[in-house]
Formats: sequence, structure tokens, C-alpha cells
Amino acid sequence: MDKPRAAVSWSGGKDSYLALNRARQQFDVAALITMFTEDGTRSRSHGLRPEVLQRQAEVMQMELLAGRGSWQTYEAELKKLLRRLRDRQFSHIVFGDIFLEDHKHWVERVCKEMDLIAVEPLWEQPTSELLREFCDLGGKARIVAAKAALLDESWLGRHLSADLLPEFERLGIDPCGEYGEYHTLVTSSPLFTAGLNVSNTGHHLQDGYWMLDVVPAS
Repeated sequence: MDKPRAAVSWSGGKDSYLALNRARQQFDVAALITMFTEDGTRSRSHGLRPEVLQRQAEVMQMELLAGRGSWQTYEAELKKLLRRLRDRQFSHIVFGDIFLEDHKHWVERVCKEMDLIAVEPLWEQPTSELLREFCDLGGKARIVAAKAALLDESWLGRHLSADLLPEFERLGIDPCGEYGEYHTLVTSSPLFTAGLNVSNTGHHLQDGYWMLDVVPAS
């Protein structure tokens, strides 16, 4: 029997990767979806350039579908994107939420209104175990955003590993950054046909976050 067709809400980071990896056992995961700023220059979730996310999609041999919007128009623009998926016989949308009830309820409502089903493969999983799972799978990721109130810019570019768990605990940081403490960019994994090589072009402070600006390396 054919698997139901699903798309993954894709941030480029470890949680969306883990959600994708778990979901593909049950679903035909055929596309990634990402929301960008109104001008299309940065992703809404992690502030990444579209060419970085496009390169991830290419090395996973998947399609990336993009929407654009302000925070005020986000829901309406996301629904347009979901409608396109529904019209292409997608039935499920995979998300990487772990603990955030409000966001889970929101995506479930939005998907239901578009006649789609939200799937949460990581829901209520211990985040230290999820971090170890990502690393044990052979995933590699770098920190590309750090909440300035908790972490300084020296965290930018650091490679994610289980060795960071004691430091996260000491600082009161959720191991997966589920409360927005940090964000990552996956650069290698068993699902990639090649590694994602990126170059740093600098960093800046934006909306309370230190952001690392990266571009695909030639």
C-alpha cells in the first residue's frame, strides 16, 4: 500500500531534520516547506538565506516550496502554501515541535482548515535524547543563531554535539533549544548525498539574537 504523501515544515535545523527522518518511515516525504520574510531574503525561523536552504533540498533530492510574509500575514501566506500542497495530493504536514503547546495547537488548526493533517514525530520526547539521536544518526549541525540574553556571539558556528549537554545544563538551556535559546543548520547527514559546505560572511544582532550569516561555499 502506498504511503500517505507528506511535506516537512523545514527550518534547516536539527529538529526539522529529526522530524523528517522519523516521519519517512510512515509517510512518502516528498517536499520541504519554508516561510521567508516578505522580501524573500531570510527564512522566518532561523534567518537563513534561501540559497542555503535550497542547497539542503538539493542534497536531499527534495523539492523546496517557499512562502513569503510578515509576522502579520504569516498565517494567510502559509495557508496559500498549504493549499498548493493539498491540490497536489499531499495529505500530511510534518512539524518538529517538542514541548510548545500553543504552536502545536496553532499548526493543527491551520492544517485542519486546509484539509491537511499535522504530524508531530518529536512531541514530548526528552530533548537530551533527541540531541543524542541526531548525533548518533551521523548528523552534523552548526549553531547559526543564539539568544543574546542567554548566549554570546562566541556560540555562533559551534558544532552541535552531545558534549555540549553539561554546558547547556549549567546555563539553563534546553538541550534542543526548544524555547528559542539557539538554532542550528544541518550540514551533513545520512540523508544528504553530499555535505553542505558553507562560508561565514559575518554576524549581527537582530531581534535579540546573534545571527551567523552563511552562504553556500563554491
